[in-house]
Amino acid sequence: MPSSRIAIFPGSFDPLTNGHLDVIRRTTRLFDRVIVAVLVNQEKRAVFTVDERVAMINEACAGIGEPGQVTGDAFEGLLVHYAARQGACAVVRGLRSGVDFDYERPMALMNAHLAPEIETVCVIGADRLAHISSRLVKEVAGLGGSVEGLLPDAIAQRLVARLRAGKSTRLNSSH
Repeated sequence: MPSSRIAIFPGSFDPLTNGHLDVIRRTTRLFDRVIVAVLVNQEKRAVFTVDERVAMINEACAGIGEPGQVTGDAFEGLLVHYAARQGACAVVRGLRSGVDFDYERPMALMNAHLAPEIETVCVIGADRLAHISSRLVKEVAGLGGSVEGLLPDAIAQRLVARLRAGKSTRLNSSH
């Protein structure tokens, strides 16, 4: 029996967007198992905790692919070390533009240097979703704009509630 082909889709996913979901859906056609892996980065100020992000990934991906084909997880340290521990043969990166490619290429080359047995696979994001990034979604939501259609509904509701709660906390503490 052949071993399953596992891919790691790493990122901060703060929050998971419909662009991410597009890449995940298309990746399930190529791999038996897809691990959506949240990088634990203490330096970055995130809206959601790592555990919250993993839970939201698992909720949003529950209906994608075969049951259990997509799972959320978290990791620290080098991506290729994590990928090797998971038995992955590939790291998946979503690309929206040439700027993303320019950013991803050196990392892919370094990963190939560190772990030549793990391939980097780039999935080109759908044009209709190319403008979506977690950073922009947080900015729009934080300024009161609509994020409808940019995120799964449940995640959009959590994001707006979290940002409103943070804003009211800052307003109350500035008096």
